[in-house]
Formats: sequence, C-alpha cells, structure tokens
Amino acid sequence: MTSIALIDGNNFYVSCERVFQPELEGKPVVVLSNNDGCVVARSQEVRALGVAMGTPWFKLKDLVRQHGIIGKSSNYTLYADMSQRMHAVIGQFAPEQEIYSIDETFLDLTGFNLNLVEYGQQIRQRVRQWTGIPVCVGVGGTKTLAKLANHSAKKVLVPAMAEGVVNFNQLSAGEIERLFGTIDVGEVWGVGRKNKERLYDMGIQTVRDLRDSSVSRIKNEFNVVLARTVAELNGESCLALEEVAPPKQQIVSSRSFGQPVFLLEDLNEAVVSYASRAAEKLRKQNHVAGAIQVFVQTNPFKPDEPQYNNGVTVKLAKQTNDTFLLAAAALYGLKRIYKLGYAYKKAGVMLGALCPENLVPVDLFTGFDEPETQRARTLMATLDEINARMGRGTVRSAGEGIQKPWAMRSDNKSKAFTTDWEQLPVVN
Repeated sequence: MTSIALIDGNNFYVSCERVFQPELEGKPVVVLSNNDGCVVARSQEVRALGVAMGTPWFKLKDLVRQHGIIGKSSNYTLYADMSQRMHAVIGQFAPEQEIYSIDETFLDLTGFNLNLVEYGQQIRQRVRQWTGIPVCVGVGGTKTLAKLANHSAKKVLVPAMAEGVVNFNQLSAGEIERLFGTIDVGEVWGVGRKNKERLYDMGIQTVRDLRDSSVSRIKNEFNVVLARTVAELNGESCLALEEVAPPKQQIVSSRSFGQPVFLLEDLNEAVVSYASRAAEKLRKQNHVAGAIQVFVQTNPFKPDEPQYNNGVTVKLAKQTNDTFLLAAAALYGLKRIYKLGYAYKKAGVMLGALCPENLVPVDLFTGFDEPETQRARTLMATLDEINARMGRGTVRSAGEGIQKPWAMRSDNKSKAFTTDWEQLPVVN
C-alpha cells in the first residue's frame, strides 16, 4: 500500500518567532506582510478571534486593544533558515523527500513495516525537540489524501488517533466514509474558492461528494487538474513525488515603500536593489534571463490622490544573469515609464525568458568564453560568495543607495537569531 506523508509546520511564521521569544507562547500573535501591511500568519489564539488571513493591520486596532494582539514584522531570513533546519530533520525519516513549500514536506513511507501513526509521533517529537517547531503529520495513499489527512490532524477530526497525526490507511472504509462526509470540499488541495462555489452549485459540498463525482464530468466542467484531484481522492496517484524542485520560470522582486516616493533618483535606487536581488536568485538556480520587466504603481488605497500604474518589458540583447547588466536594463525601462508628480507606493522587477545557463546559444562572433564574459562570471561568483559568507548586501552596487529612505517599514521585526553572529540569543 502506498503511504505518502505530509509534514506541515503549525502556524509556521508565528512558531519561528516563538522559538526564540518563548514569552509569546499562549498569546495572540500575528506576523505581518512586508511594510507591516496585512496578516500573513496567525496564532491559534488569533484564529479563535475570527481574524482572517490578509486582514490589514490597521483594521485590527480595536481587537489589538481588547485582546492584546502582538504584531510582528515579517522576518523572512529567520523563517527561511528555520525552514531549512526543519526540512533537514524531516528528511532523516525517509529516503524520498519532496520539499513542497517553506513549511511543508512530503515523505514516501511506502514499504515501511511500521505503525505509521507512532512513526509520525516520532517525527513530531524530533522536529519539536531539535528545532522548536510544532508540526502535524498526515498520511494517505496519494499526495492529495496526505494533505487532507494533515488537515484532519490539525483540526483533530480523528480523535481516536494520536495527537497531531492521522493516517487514512489505518482507518476502515466506514470511518473514511463518515469523515469525508463531514469535511467541506473547499478543504481539498487545489479546489480553491472559485471552484468551491461552482462545485456547491453542482451539489458537491463535501469531500465525499467530490470523491464520488464522475471524473469525466469534472474534467468537462472544470479541467484536467481537478479531474486528477478526484482520482487522487479515490487513491489513484496522479502527482508524483518531486525530489528536485523545478526551476522557476519567472523571478519577481518587488516591495512596497515605507513612505511615498516622488523622485526618479529614489526609484532608481529601489529598482537597482530589486534587480540585484532577482539576479542573485537567478544565478542560484543557474539560469539566465532574456528580458526584464520593470513596473511602478501609486497607492490604490488612496483614491483621492492621482493614480498611475505602468510597466515595460526590456528585451536583453544577450541572455545574462549579470547584476549590473540587469540593473542597467531595469533603469532604462524605469526612465521610460516614470512620470513626475505622483506619489509612488511600490516598484518591482520581473525576470522572464529564463533558460539554463548551459543552454545559452554560443555567440557566432565572440564565442562563449570571451574574456569579458569570463570576467563578469568570476565577478558575480565572487560577489555571491562574499555575501553568502558575510551576509546579504555586504558587497553591492552603489546604485542601491546607502540611506534608502524608501525602504519598507518593519517596526517590530525580531532579530536574526540564527544568521547573524551579532544577534545570537544570549543565555545568562
């Protein structure tokens, strides 16, 4: 019997904050998006208050006053590091692992002659002991069933099993039948809000309803993706474990500004910073870009102010992952779309036409290993190595600016507890 496990960090961003700030345990905590804009993670205490994901922080003033909700600025450096640690621990429990997202990982436990509920408990205990992150474990015959089992574990829908672990393969057909009849169809992986509304209109309201639907009907009414979901709910594996994540087809780097930006000089600094970050990601996956899009926008939540949104794509003469060439192209595009007199709220870049670096066609006239290209490649490799060892931004383009008054606001950001020697926790 196929046994796929999904291990998911509970309230991951909040849990990362609590690892190094135990005084947050048991208190209502939210993590906010860039610029302290919206709620992107909630503790269980905040969920109980009915606060939805994406709620703007300024709209929670009354609840903050009444319940003492603590808002933390997002600290993605900390979360990424904690994620790597968590995935490394989980990877010790099976030879085949797919890291699906920052807080989710699949394991193939097929053929393990073990009680997988007890094994799931071992995973939970070791992850909690070694990283401090609480996780839940769901096991099923397919990836979709594993996701649903994990949801059942978090919601304690199968109280007969050990806390935080549900294995559908150990439930009887009758137990599965009853359980699936109580779970809303919107909880199925990949259904989404719009599909849920259409399914409701068709009388499909529970997981059991969807599982028992005709695959051909779902394919005709929706698409092949949802038809595969129905097959997966019936135990037919359509989604293989991907041990190596596919490279991204686009790379986006953008931020909202901490204060309105009016001048082209300030926008230049921001765009160079974003292009540099995007180029770093591009080199990390050993790709080059053939085009870069740059875009700007004013604040749509201030309709009384003049509004302006625009973007332009600059096609590169030669595919590259060179920070300076990409930044120069971005500045060229920005100059074409910039208009004086607007209060800009956000800018960003998007790299497109990506392809692996080793598949770049050789230039007919200069060849692949021309000295200039070699020097640029060596420079980028050196820059990446220094920044990896000494911290991001240790060596950077002067075009990124020094003071960066436009930088996003993060008034309540925790320390870099795991990635900066100067900010390591101190035990007295």
